[in-house]
Amino acid sequence: MSETTSQSQPQTARDSIGSYFIDLWCHTSKTLALKPEKEPEPESEEDEASPTELDTLNSSGGFSVVGPDKLSLLYPTAHLHGQDVGVVQANRPAPLKRLLYYFEIYVKSAGTKGNIAIGFTTSAFRLRRQPGNMDWEANSYGYHGDDGLLYRGHGKGETFGPKFTTGDTVGGGINYATQEFFFTKNGIIVGTVYKDVKGPVFPTVAVHSQNEEVTVNFGKDPFVFDIKAHEAEQRAKQQSKIDNIVIPQDASYGIVRSYLQHYGYEETLKLFDIAAQSNVPPIPVVSENVSNVDDSMYALSQRRTLRQLIKSGKINEALSSIREWYPQIIQDDTSTICFLMHCQNFIELVRDGKPEEAVQYGRSEFDRFKKLSGVDDLIKDCAALLAYEQPSTSSVGYLLGDTQRDLVADAVNAMILSTNPNIKDSSICMHSSLERLIRQVTACFLEKRSLNGDQGEAFELSRILNSGNKKG
Repeated sequence: MSETTSQSQPQTARDSIGSYFIDLWCHTSKTLALKPEKEPEPESEEDEASPTELDTLNSSGGFSVVGPDKLSLLYPTAHLHGQDVGVVQANRPAPLKRLLYYFEIYVKSAGTKGNIAIGFTTSAFRLRRQPGNMDWEANSYGYHGDDGLLYRGHGKGETFGPKFTTGDTVGGGINYATQEFFFTKNGIIVGTVYKDVKGPVFPTVAVHSQNEEVTVNFGKDPFVFDIKAHEAEQRAKQQSKIDNIVIPQDASYGIVRSYLQHYGYEETLKLFDIAAQSNVPPIPVVSENVSNVDDSMYALSQRRTLRQLIKSGKINEALSSIREWYPQIIQDDTSTICFLMHCQNFIELVRDGKPEEAVQYGRSEFDRFKKLSGVDDLIKDCAALLAYEQPSTSSVGYLLGDTQRDLVADAVNAMILSTNPNIKDSSICMHSSLERLIRQVTACFLEKRSLNGDQGEAFELSRILNSGNKKG
């Protein structure tokens, strides 16, 4: 291999690392633009539209009457045929992005036969049948009051729970974690059934004999069943499974230690080793992408020094040190690392209340980076700081926060790690082993959720960690 080729490969790898952090800044600018110093908040599960009333437009309106409140259902006359069912779905399907969904009906009158049913059906369900029953509608599930059986599209009901009648409150719910429907009577769960339909389902109610009347509660009023306690119980079960996973002590030690090594937290690493000596002997973590133990400590002291300088806003000092220690990542002062450092220097001048110096600095330094791809908007963001009397509260105020300093420090750290001649795959320089593990866990969770039809809660590490902390 020629000398030119051997030099171009590391440079290509460093270009890739630089591009990654430029893209990360672009993403950060979009998510934090209106929230200086705050992490972007995940979309609330409560924002997802939930059923609020019965659907009067798409129902078997000829056999039943939906009340003006759209929360009551009456079967006023005697039915003549088995298909003369008064069945109605909710106005929306059950929400998907949560752990549980639940609704209830109150049986105001069981009428002459008590042919009342509660359940879940798909959008393709023909609204002339009891949910789960009659003509064996696939993908429909119903708990029936006259016999206490569960029907789920088969020719015969299954033994399930007690009958229900006048004065009873009956509920139907979905547990997305276990992929089960569950039904309740007067505040007590009577049974569960596997949810083998992956698409959205609608809460559904049916009446089928004279004077049967029910009212529906989609959550506007308190439920008879304690859904909050049930949700807490389900979360406790999930946490118990997590807590029962046995991780060798040396493995968890090694993961944390590699994180501290990766980001150059030398002093914390020393304290961590001292604290761990009584429990776990220090075990050097050797990545499969490096050749020996010493590589896990590569340039640790220098990376620590540079991180401290950048985090304290001393960008010129950091640049001077990089030029002295790792001139190859500076190139001809037009590299992505140079761009990030000069932008940060500009930001620090604004932070220090020196707008005139910032203007002169920007004019002298930013021109050289015009050939870099995707940086124009970032330069504009930096320049926009000068347009506000209080830039910290502006749409570009995120630049003055610790998040931006961290991004630049992480980029420099990754670039220095990439200069290690023993590194086989430069992509590992961008993330620690702990971060890659979290990414893998997230990917596995999303894959499982995808197999369940994208139903259930999104993965939030903070929620899992907070759930574990509450135990203490």
